[in-house]
This record gives sequence, structure tokens and C-alpha cells, in this order.
Amino acid sequence: MDLFPVFAFLVFILQLTGREPVLHSDALIVNCSAGDLEALLDIKNALNDPEDRLSSWRGSNCCIWRGIGCDDNTGAVIKIDLHNPYPVNPFRDTNTRYGFWNLSGQIRPSLLKLKSLRYLDLSFNTFDDIPIPGFFGSLKNLQYLNLSKAGFSGTIPQELGNLSSLRYLDVSSEFSGLTVHDFKWLSNLESLKHLEMNQVDLSLVNSEWLGILNMLPNLTELHLSTCELSDSISALDVVNFPSLAVLDLSFNGFNSMFPNWLVNISSLEYVDLNSCGLRGRLPLDLGELPSLRYLNLALNQNLSGSCLELFRGSWKSIEFLDMASNKLHSTLPGNIGNMTSLVSFDLSDNNVEGGVPSTIGRLCKLEYLDLSGNNLTASLPELLDGMESCVSGSTLANLVHLKLSNNQLTGKLPEWLGQLKNLQELGLDFNMLEGPIPSSLGSLKNLTDLGLPGNKLNGTLPETLGLLTELYVLDVSSNQLIGILSEAHFAQLSKLKILSISSNSFILNVSSDWIPPFQIRNLVMGSCHLGPLFPAWLQSQQEINYLDISNASISGSIPNWFWDISSNLSLLNVSLNQLEGQLPSPLKVAPFADVDFSSNLFTGFILLPNVQIELVDLSNNHFRGPIPQNISQIMPDLIFLALSNNELSGEIPISIGEMSSLQVIDLSMNNLSGSTPSSIGNCSYLKALDLRNNKLSGVIPDSLGQLKQLQSLHLNDNMFSNEFPSSFKNLSSLETLDLGNNRLSGIIPSWIADSFPNIRILCLRSNTFSGGLPADISNLSSLQVLDLAGNNLTGIIPASLGNFKAMAEHQKIIEYLLYGAYRGVYYQESLVVNLKNQFQKYTKTLSLLISIDLSGNNFYGDFPVELTKLSGLGVLNLSRNQISDEIPGSISNLRQLPSLDLSSNKLRGPIPSSMISLSFLSSLNLSNNDLSGMIPYKGQMSTFTESSFEGNPGLCGAPLRLKCKIGGSSNGSKAEYENNDGFIDKWFYLSIGLGFFVGILVPYVIFIVSRRWGDVYFDFVDKLVYRIPVISNRTNTLHRRVYFQSQR
Repeated sequence: MDLFPVFAFLVFILQLTGREPVLHSDALIVNCSAGDLEALLDIKNALNDPEDRLSSWRGSNCCIWRGIGCDDNTGAVIKIDLHNPYPVNPFRDTNTRYGFWNLSGQIRPSLLKLKSLRYLDLSFNTFDDIPIPGFFGSLKNLQYLNLSKAGFSGTIPQELGNLSSLRYLDVSSEFSGLTVHDFKWLSNLESLKHLEMNQVDLSLVNSEWLGILNMLPNLTELHLSTCELSDSISALDVVNFPSLAVLDLSFNGFNSMFPNWLVNISSLEYVDLNSCGLRGRLPLDLGELPSLRYLNLALNQNLSGSCLELFRGSWKSIEFLDMASNKLHSTLPGNIGNMTSLVSFDLSDNNVEGGVPSTIGRLCKLEYLDLSGNNLTASLPELLDGMESCVSGSTLANLVHLKLSNNQLTGKLPEWLGQLKNLQELGLDFNMLEGPIPSSLGSLKNLTDLGLPGNKLNGTLPETLGLLTELYVLDVSSNQLIGILSEAHFAQLSKLKILSISSNSFILNVSSDWIPPFQIRNLVMGSCHLGPLFPAWLQSQQEINYLDISNASISGSIPNWFWDISSNLSLLNVSLNQLEGQLPSPLKVAPFADVDFSSNLFTGFILLPNVQIELVDLSNNHFRGPIPQNISQIMPDLIFLALSNNELSGEIPISIGEMSSLQVIDLSMNNLSGSTPSSIGNCSYLKALDLRNNKLSGVIPDSLGQLKQLQSLHLNDNMFSNEFPSSFKNLSSLETLDLGNNRLSGIIPSWIADSFPNIRILCLRSNTFSGGLPADISNLSSLQVLDLAGNNLTGIIPASLGNFKAMAEHQKIIEYLLYGAYRGVYYQESLVVNLKNQFQKYTKTLSLLISIDLSGNNFYGDFPVELTKLSGLGVLNLSRNQISDEIPGSISNLRQLPSLDLSSNKLRGPIPSSMISLSFLSSLNLSNNDLSGMIPYKGQMSTFTESSFEGNPGLCGAPLRLKCKIGGSSNGSKAEYENNDGFIDKWFYLSIGLGFFVGILVPYVIFIVSRRWGDVYFDFVDKLVYRIPVISNRTNTLHRRVYFQSQR
């Protein structure tokens, strides 16, 4: 009888059931020994097998059991493979039947009875944190041991060092459940080729670990990723890794110089040292490793090197190259086109300069290119090289991902972008690209993600983009695009889920019954013209959960149907429109949503949602009535609360202090009254508290001193009384403190100098503070605005004020002062400043303001010369005090000063001529002092009118009507009216001529004609000389009379 068909069928059945028969050469199934059978059954009985994976473990021949392998000749069990073929990914959906394929339980010592066992794999099971059995070290013939991610915990037994035949060892852990204290036992594994200990805690291993591994001559693969290793790996005197091909030490904290010894291992094919804290210059010989295919050095932050030099190497085998997030610099050489095996290239977040070389077109296999986050400043190449080099006949034919965002690329988008037929992702976000969007991008049929935001692109949005049937993300926000968007722009975008076109000048023109082909999830259309009516097509968008239609020229009321879809919204932003009416009760949004109805015309009472939300901004509307008392019950996890500039009244609810997650509370510009609840001190995460411009009264609660994270505090323009709160000395994070326009009294405490190390703005104006100004206040090294005007402060202005560090330098960079930033929403700092006798509000340019205002106090003494060292000052106001002496000439050091007010003091002496160099000075008030002399009416000083100098009796010259006396100087010369000066000017030269004629020429002629006539002439001269004193006395009397009249 022919047994072959029967045998073939049996083999087929066994294969279907997953069994692994072991055959003799004569095609007979080998039986295992009774001892091996007994051992395996004992092992099975100790295991938990919920899915009955070991159901085949029955009968007398264990060689046909699932996962068992036997020797072809002896039938001895040589292999046990019980790994879970369907391991559960903890970061993905665990609702799968394969999660129950995990074996658990105990591993019995009967395993030792399998004397011939060479292969043991228990990986990806869940052994419930039991330790790895030490008796594994007695399996003398074991060559392969895989216990990775099998649920073991504790210390890896040193007995494994007895496995002298072991070639493969994988004890990788998960969440660092396993540890090793000593590596010495590894030195015995001389046959080891593959060692894997990923996520095993090796933090206690001494610094000799690398030297021990260097003693394993057969090692080809070493995986020690995420092991908490921290010793330096830069030094290795003798390299003994002749066969090492794979090295993975990623995600350790070596904080070491780069291991240059790697360039001596010519067998290296795969090197992963990402996130290792490595530093230093990369060796150029890395590019000469002949077999290197994979190199990952990303996220080390401090690895440096010149791209121009580094990529001139051959890199002949490199396929994957990732050096992201380091300090590589210089430009990319054209040689980069010679790396023809390259598939993935990532240099993102470095300091690469220049542009993208046209030679990248030669990289025919390239699929991933990321140069984002560098300093690329050139334009993209108009043409690419390499069309003749690629089999496809086109450049970059395999490119799938192109990321060049966050650079400074200029110029226009080249047409070759529209020829990358396999491109799925195009990221050119936040560059300086200009010109139109090429219509050829509409031919990229595989494109799923198009990101062009934050550029200077202009023109219209091509209708061809509406043909991208695979497009998932379309983002062209924050450009200079214009034009009408019609239904054609979205005609075939059925897969579109994210649409962001905000901050352009688009006008959406669709029919009233338009139903988009997509079901959008994220829709951002802020600053687009969608109005005047609320967009009806939104009614069809049933999957939307992120909606921003702010500043969209929408007016009228929100239709009722909108509240049927709003319950899915995690973000709802309709701010900066002309929407009116009342909001529904309750407000329907998704749990933990962000809601922004600010800057509209809504009326009615404050209505709360039916679920917890995390951000609510209802500011700049016409809401009235009290803040709901149960606000903390409905929104206990609220993070951002803004109700400013409404018509709210009543008291601030005490329950507001129960919302402990709050980072911003802005209730400013309402009609709130009563005291401030001390419970606010429980909001320990608070960054900004703004209660300005209300009718709050009483004492500022001491509990506010508990807000140690508070950065901005505005209590100004209320009716608070009592002294400066002593508890504020705990507010060490404070950057802005405004207590102005209240009824506070007492002294300014000296501890301010030490308690507010980060303060930028200190405003205590218009209170009744008294006493002197603390000399140590200059220790506030970050202070840019000091406003103490309108108090009862007295004494000499401390000379130490000239030591304000932040005021000694001109601020050139605009830094938005934003606090409590949360999901793109933030509290923006603002301040009202007295400038040119007018109050002006600063917001975006507040960081540039440097100001000192001590006006309206009782300071006396000499002008504080030390203030002239503060060369960054933009506003200096010392008016309405009793400051005396002269204005120092060094005031010209304040070259950035646009506003100077020294009026209504007791300043005397001349105006320094050096002030003509204050070219930025646009507002000057020196009125009502005792200044004298000629006004230096030149340069910038010639732009001021008489009002800047009036009330100084001793001043003369333009722009005053009073002119200075001839020959007088600027230091107090006498003055006369214009007609007297003119009279003297006209007759001065005439009198000289007459004197010459009468005194010399006349006597000479008389003597020639007649001697008798000469006697008569000299008799006349004698009488004239006699009368001169009388005339002189009369003239002096006239001069005095004119002078005193001019002083009245």
C-alpha cells in the first residue's frame, strides 16, 4: 500500500493545526522520550492557558505538539517556542481576543529534565511579575533564550552566566521590571552573538560594563536601549568587536563625548544612539564605514559638526540617516546627491544654513526628507538634478514625505513640487515663501497632508486643490492669500478632515443649500469672510469637534440647529463677530471643551454648560447680572476664566476658590462689588489674576500670598484700603503688580527688593503711600516700569535707582507677555501708562516700554544724576515734586528717551545744550521751574513749543517771545525787548563811523584851514566831555527800568 498520500495528508493537517512534526530522513515521525513527555506535561500543568493554546499537548508523541521541536535522530526535545504570536500593544486598542493568548503561571524545575534543550522562547507572555528562574542557568546546552516582555520582574539571575553555549539572549523588559546589578557574569558567555536587554534597569551596573561587553569576541548584535545607563562611553582603549553589526544604546543618559571608537568597527551596519546625551564633534570617518546602512543620532542636542564636511564622505551604503535635534551647522554640500542608497534623511532642528541643493534630485530611492527647524534662507532650487540618474525618468519619484517647515526659505514654490507623484506629505510651514500656490499641486493624487501656513504666499487658492481626492489635511493659514472660495475648491475633497484657512482674506461664496463633500473634524476659518449670516452648511457637519470661525464678519443670532451639533465640539470659537442674542441654557458642548464667545454682542445672564469644560471666555459682551454661585460645581476643572468688560454685578462667588485648576481669572472692567474672597488663595496654579476696574473694596486678602505661581496681578482701579499686604512677600514668581488707583496707605515695604526677583512692572500710582523710597528697590534687576506717581512719598530720590539693570539697556525685541497659555488661548498682559499727559494702554509693545514715573509726590533734593545711566529709559516723569539744582548735562545719555517731564519742580540754572542730541525726544515739559539762560533751540529741541518752557522767568530765546541780550550767554544773560535791541543794532555801526569822522578827520581839516578854528573846536570838545557822566547816568537808569519790566 502506498503510504505517501496518507503521510502527505497527515503533514497537511498538522500544518493547519500549527503543529511542528519532526521527521526522520526516512519520513517517519519521531517519538519523544517518556522523560521529556513527563517533563512537558508537568510544565503545562503549571501554566495558565486561557485560550487553550496548548490543546495539542496530549498523546504520547510530544514531538508533534504545538511549539515543540525534537532532534531528528534521537527524538529528544531541543526546542520550546511558547511565545505569544499576537502580543498586545499597550498603546493601541486592547479590545482583541489575542490579548488572551498570553500564558501565565509558574515555570517548574522539571524543565531541567529536558537535557537536550537548545531553544527556549517564552516572550510576550504575562508571567505576573515572577522572577526569572535561576535554574535556567543549568540548561547547559541552551543556545537560544528569549524571555523578552514576558512579565518577569526582579533581578536577572547571574546563573545565566553558566550558559556557555548561549548564542542568543533576549531578556528585554517592559517598564523596567527587570534589573541587573553586575555585568561580570556576561563575560562567561563567549559564544554570545546576540544580546538584548532593552528597558532593563542597568542603573546600578558599574562603569566597567562596556569593557566587559568588549570581551565578547563573537558579539554581532547589542541592544541596550532605555536601560538608565549613565557612564561615559567615549573611551575604549582597545576595540574588540570584530563582528559587531548592530549597536543600539538609544535612550540612555550617558552625558558623554561621542564615542569616536565606533569608526574603527568596520562591520557596523546599524547604529542607534539617539537620545543619549552625547556631545562633541562628529568624526568625519563615520561616512567611511563601508557597511553602515542605519545611523540614528537624533535628540542628543549637543552633537556638532559641519554638514559641508561631514556629508562629503562616501556614505556608500547608508539608507537611514537621522541626526535631528543637534547642533549641526554650515550648508549642505552638493555631494549629498552621491548618497544614492538613501531612503530616509532627517536633519530637522539643527543649525543648517543655506538652501536645499539641487543634487537631491539624484536620490532616486529617497522616501523621507526632513530639514525642518533649521536656518535655511535660500529659495528652493528652480530645477533638480538627476532626472537621467533614476530609472523612473523623474526626480525624487519615490519621495513620500517632504518636510521643510520652520526655516526662513524665500522665493516662490517651484513647479517640480507638483511632479512628485508619490508625495503624501508636503510641509513648508512657517517660512518666508511668497508668490502664488502652483496649480500643479493639484496633480499630486496621493497627497494627504498639505501644510503651507505661516508664509507670505499671495494670490488665490488654486481650484485644482479641490481635485486631491486623498487629501486629509489642508492648511494654508496665516498667509496673504485673497479671493473667493467657491464650491469648486472643495469638489472632490471627500476625505478632508482638517481644514485651516484662517488669517487670510478669503471670501467664502457658496450657495445657501451647499452640502460639502467632506465630514470635517477640525475647521479653522478665523478672519475669513463667512457672513453676514451664520454659515448654514455647518448643519451637515456631524463629525466636527473643533470649530473656529472667529472674526468672520458674522452677525445676527446663532440658529437653533447649531446647538444640535455643538455637543460634539471640543473647541468652539466664534469670537470677534457681531453675534447677538442670548445663549441657550444649558450651553451644549463636549466635555472638557474650550469655549470662546468673546467680543460679540451677546446679552443676558451668564449661562453655564451641562458638562465640565476647561476654558470659557465671555469677555467683551453685554452679559449682566451676577456670576453664578454654582460655577465651581458645574466646572470644577476649569483652567481659564475670562468674563472681563461686561456688565456683571454683585460679589465674586466664594466658590471660585474651589476650582483649584484655574490658571487665569480675568473679571476686570465690570461692576463687581464687595470684598475679594480669600478662597482665591486656594487656586495654587493661578498665573494671572485680573480684577481691575471694578468696585471692590475692603482689605486685599492675605491669602493671595499663597499663589506662588502667580505672574500677573491687577487689582488697580478699585477701592481697596489698608497697607501693602505683607503676605505678598511670598509671590516670588510675580512679573506684574498693579495696585494703582486704590486707597492703600502706609510705607512701601523694603522687602519688595528681595521678594520680587522677576518683576517687570510695579505700579502703585494714585494711592496714599507715604515715607521714603527704599534704596534697595534697585535690586529689582528685571524691572522695566516703575510707577509711583500720585502718592505722598517724600525724601531724596535714592541714587541707587541708577542701578536698574533692565533699564540700562534698550529693549529691541518685542516679547509678548502671555500668561496661563492653554491650548492657544492666553492672558495677554496690558498696562495703562501716563504718557504726554495722556493715559495710553500698552499690550503688544509693552515689553519695549521702560518707564519711571515718580510725579506728584514730595521728593526733594538735587536732580538724581544717577538716573542718566539708565540709557534704555523711554519715559521719565519727575514732575510735581520739589527737586532742585540744575539739570545735569549727562541727561543726553538717555538717547532713547521719547518723553521727559520735569515740570513743576525747583530746578534752576541753564538747560543743558547737550539735550539737542536727544533725537528721539518727542515730548518735553520743563515748565514751572527756575531755569534761566538761553534755550538751546537746535536739533530736536527746536521741535518744541513755548508751553514746554513757560513759567521759567529766567529763560529767553526761541520759542519764547523773550529774546536774549547780545553778547549774553546761556548762563543767565540779561534780556531786552526786540525794539530796543534793534535800535542798538542800527546805531552801533553809525556811531563808530561818526566818531571816526568827528574825532580824527574834522580836527585835521580845521588845523589845515585855520588855527583859530582849531581853538574853537577844542573848546567845544572840552564842554562835551564834561557832560558825558550826566548822560551815562541817565542811560543806566533807562536800562534798569526796561529789564525789571521784562521780568514781570
